[in-house]
Amino acid sequence: MFKETILENEEAVLWYHPEVKIIHYHIKHYVFGQRLRKLLDTGYELLKEKGSQKWLSDDRNNNVLTIEDKHWALNNWLPRVASAGWKYWALVPSEMIIGQTGMQEYVNEGAKVGVTVKIFTNPDKALEWLNQL
Repeated sequence: MFKETILENEEAVLWYHPEVKIIHYHIKHYVFGQRLRKLLDTGYELLKEKGSQKWLSDDRNNNVLTIEDKHWALNNWLPRVASAGWKYWALVPSEMIIGQTGMQEYVNEGAKVGVTVKIFTNPDKALEWLNQL
C-alpha cells in the first residue's frame, strides 16, 4: 500500500495512506513537548484537509508522556481531532512497561468524544483493522 511521507525528523515520521485515507505515525525514539505537538497537530491538519476518519499511532519506541503533554493531548488535541471527523484509532503502545501506563485512559477519553480505540501489539495488524473499516 502506498504511503506519502508528510513529516519526518529524528524522533518520528508521519505518513498518509491516500487510498484508504489513514493518518499514520511511527515514533523512532522518545518524543515530547513541541516536537510531539507538531507531529500530532500536523496529523490533525491532514485529517481535516483529507476528510480522514482513521488514525494509526505506532508508539512502540516512545516512553510515557510528560504530565503536560498528556494533559494537552487529552484536553486539547483529542477533542479537536474528534470534532474534525476522527472515528477510528488503532493504537500500538510503547514496548516499555512504563510507556504503557495510562493507555486505558486514552481508550476511555476517545470513547467520550466518539472515537473507537483499539489497542494492538503489531502495527501491521492495526493497519489491517483500519483497512477493513
